[in-house]
Amino acid sequence: MLAKAASALPDGGGWLYEPKWDGFRGIVFRDGDDVVLGSRNERPLTRYFPELLPAVRDCLPERCVVDGEIVVPGETGLDFDALQQRIHPAESRVRLLAEETPSAFIAFDLLALGDRDLRDLPLSERRRLLDDVLTSARPPIHRSPATTDRALAETWFERFEGAGLDGIVAKRLDGPYVPGERAMVKVKHERTAECVVAGFRWHKDGKGVGSLLLGLYDEEGTLHHVGVVGSFTAKYRRELVDIIAPLREDSLEGHPWRDWADAMAHLEGGRMPGGPSRWNAKKDMSWEPLRPERVAEVSFSQLTNRRFRHNAQWVRWRPDRDPRSCTYDQLEVATPLELEQLLSQA
Repeated sequence: MLAKAASALPDGGGWLYEPKWDGFRGIVFRDGDDVVLGSRNERPLTRYFPELLPAVRDCLPERCVVDGEIVVPGETGLDFDALQQRIHPAESRVRLLAEETPSAFIAFDLLALGDRDLRDLPLSERRRLLDDVLTSARPPIHRSPATTDRALAETWFERFEGAGLDGIVAKRLDGPYVPGERAMVKVKHERTAECVVAGFRWHKDGKGVGSLLLGLYDEEGTLHHVGVVGSFTAKYRRELVDIIAPLREDSLEGHPWRDWADAMAHLEGGRMPGGPSRWNAKKDMSWEPLRPERVAEVSFSQLTNRRFRHNAQWVRWRPDRDPRSCTYDQLEVATPLELEQLLSQA
C-alpha cells in the first residue's frame, strides 16, 4: 500500500498517524524458520540483511507477513547512506557491514497471521493484532509509534526530524490494506535551496535533458555534488537542450568536477555525479559537465550527510544569483535527536 503526497495532515477524526521512516520499505514473510525480506517493488532483500533473520525468528509469530521499514540506526539518528551501502554484491562485504552497521526493522502493519489473510480487516484491528504479537519484541525489531492525536503527530513532525523522521504518514483507521493503491497520505519536510548547475544527464529517449546536476560550495570554496533535479515535462526537457547549450562550450576546462571523469575511482567518496546505480547496474549514470555559471532554485525534503536525500524538484532559474553565493550556509539542518526518543513513543 502506497501514499499520496499532501501539504498538511488530514483532520476530522478517523486517522492514525505514524512516522515516515528514512529507510527501505520492507515486507517480512515468516513461515517457521524460513524468513524472506522483500522490497516494495518485490526485489529480494534477504541476503543484504542477514542479521535481521534471527531477530525475526525470535520476535515475530511463527507464520506471519509484516509490513515495515528497514533502517540503519546511527549515532545521531537513522543513517540512510549507511543503509544504501548495505546493498552490495559481495557476500563477504555484506557480512562485514552487518556487523559494522547493523540494521533494524520497524513494523507498522500486520498483513497475515497464521492462516489468516488480514488485509481486508480495518487498520484499527490490524494494528491491535500487531501490538499484541509485538508485545515482547526487542531490538532490532521495533513497533512503530502511532497516534490518533493530530497535534501530537505535528509535534513529531517538527521535533524528530533530526532522528531520521522523513515526515508523517496518515492512514484511515477503518481502511483495509489495498496493495498498489495510494490509500495513505504522507506529509514530508519541504525546503528550497539555490544551487549551482554544474552538469547534466541526457534523458533515456536521447531527445532532451533528463536531469541537471546540482552543487553547493563549502566553507573552503569546494563545489560539492549535492543531488539532481529532474522530472521535467517532455516539452521542457527539449527546451533545456538549447538553454544549457552555451554552458557546454569548453565546459571541462577548469571544471571543479573534472577529476571525477573516472567515477569508479571515487565511488566510496559519495559526492560524485557518476558511478553505477546500486539498484540497477544497467542504468546509465554518465553525465556531461556544464560551466558552473547558472543558478537554479529547487525544493528538497531532507539533507543527509550534506546531500539531498531524494531527487530535488524544479522551482525556477535564478539569474539574479551569483553561483559563488550558493553555499551550505543557506540550508536549515535539523538538530540531531536520539532515535530512542522517538521509538519510545510506541
